[in-house]
Amino acid sequence: MALVTTKKMFEMAYKNGYAVGAFNVNNMEITQGIVEAIAEEKAPLILQISRGARKYASMSYLKAIIDVAVAENPDIPICMHLDHGDTFDTCKQCVDDGFTSVMIDGSHHSFEENIRVTKQVVDYAHDHGVVVEAELGQLGGIEEDVVGLSHEDVMKHLTDPDQVVEFVGKTGVDSLAVAIGTSHGAYKFKSEPKLAFDVVQKVQEKLPGFPLVMHGSSSVPKEFKDLINKYGGAMPDAVGVPESAISEAVKMAVCKVNIDTDLRMALTAKIREVYATKPSEFDPRNYLGPGREAIKAMVKRKLHVLGCAGKAAECF
Repeated sequence: MALVTTKKMFEMAYKNGYAVGAFNVNNMEITQGIVEAIAEEKAPLILQISRGARKYASMSYLKAIIDVAVAENPDIPICMHLDHGDTFDTCKQCVDDGFTSVMIDGSHHSFEENIRVTKQVVDYAHDHGVVVEAELGQLGGIEEDVVGLSHEDVMKHLTDPDQVVEFVGKTGVDSLAVAIGTSHGAYKFKSEPKLAFDVVQKVQEKLPGFPLVMHGSSSVPKEFKDLINKYGGAMPDAVGVPESAISEAVKMAVCKVNIDTDLRMALTAKIREVYATKPSEFDPRNYLGPGREAIKAMVKRKLHVLGCAGKAAECF
């Protein structure tokens, strides 16, 4: 089975009230942990590659790892997605490299310029059978090269539901990342977050059946935060999106939920634990292996939060 787009995934997710997990990958162990969880839970999968991942591992290595995952799991629909493409040229290159989905993030531009660059990407991608995600409104936090708004300003720059019909109509985009108060990174909030589900509801009313995306949606699991801090880390103020809030969103129009920080925390927590408890250990397999298993367990939990476990067969 070859890579697929998100078209059928989102159609079924919207219809049946769940979301597909979009997990960022940077190396073999992270990818293996994700894919093993997906295979056991029989869920559809979006593997995301960011600019930072391409710089770290190179596109040829990441594509080869994903190709192996696809070949070994023919009964699992897998999409390869560009996360936060910032220019037409970046998106074009990824389309040419075999991505089946790309994101053009023009949210930092004016509304008119966001429409222009998004349509340019859509026209090229659609001509090559690739789907496109865009973003309207602005998120907070920091993730790699993506620098969002401050925690204080994020609620002032939510997606405007009155703009979505014009934006989607003029661009022809396939899905839309909406700003509802989430933030990138581990330090999303200073206290329990209050997300703007009314924005999701209004967008859903204006564009029934249209798939929305939640960025900045890692939960910053307490068990990983505690483990990191126990073994020399310093993440006391890290706060993420509660899983209960994610579950609420996926019952609405949210069909894709991005998860990156939780993967990093799972891997880091287990590596720190091995380093601290087995200081003579020098075999990478003996600390990356436990990290991979932690990722697998965390992803399996997320699939049930998203409601997509057991949904692989309907997404081809």
